[in-house]
Amino acid sequence: MKTTKFAQKYSLIFNIIVMEIGIFRTNICTPQDKNNVIQAIQQHFNTTTCSIDIEDCDKVMRIVAGPVTVEEHDIILFIRRMGYQCERLD
Repeated sequence: MKTTKFAQKYSLIFNIIVMEIGIFRTNICTPQDKNNVIQAIQQHFNTTTCSIDIEDCDKVMRIVAGPVTVEEHDIILFIRRMGYQCERLD
């Protein structure tokens, strides 16, 4: 099948997946807790990336959702059920 220049130029536009980033304040302090939370999030939610900066004063957790949207409220409830504090960081 012959591809036109138009199709070649604009095919990238149609293949882009919009990803959402969630940034949260937590009280996750230890490397072990950090690893446990990241592993649990990756197993339970469709995420591309999850990181927690335990050196930051807000213990910032960043989550990049995959092609399926992950609701911030669901992340917050999940982390709280694990026994940690979690709130959206504005």
